[in-house]
Amino acid sequence: MRTEETRLVLDTNTLISRMLVPQGTAGRAVDKSLAQGVLLASEETLTELANVLSRHKFDRYVSLEARRQFLQLLGGVVRVIPIQHRIQACRDPKDDMLLHVALNGEAQYLVTGDQDLLILGSDFWKSHGLRILSPADYLALP
Repeated sequence: MRTEETRLVLDTNTLISRMLVPQGTAGRAVDKSLAQGVLLASEETLTELANVLSRHKFDRYVSLEARRQFLQLLGGVVRVIPIQHRIQACRDPKDDMLLHVALNGEAQYLVTGDQDLLILGSDFWKSHGLRILSPADYLALP
């Protein structure tokens, strides 16, 4: 049962790229998704994002406080999806959590730069109605 709203899942790297380079391709894809649809996440994907953003390697680019604010703002706009059904489809099992969010949340799009997800491409569209797109390909959509 699909809803009329556009529902999207954005991977961790796409979201981090938005924070680091707001006017970059990934940043613009995040902005478009927030303007045109509903961003979906799970507790697991939000935890992963928080863990990655807490890494010291980001200290030289963005303050810890700015990263915390980013997470807080994101938490206020995402719809957290409970994961009831799981699949194993990705060659990198860690990436399956994004597919779980997309399928349980009935997302139309998963935006990622991860080749382990992008390679699923049209086969996943045919079997699950989910388009897995790079940020650039998502931006090219009307």
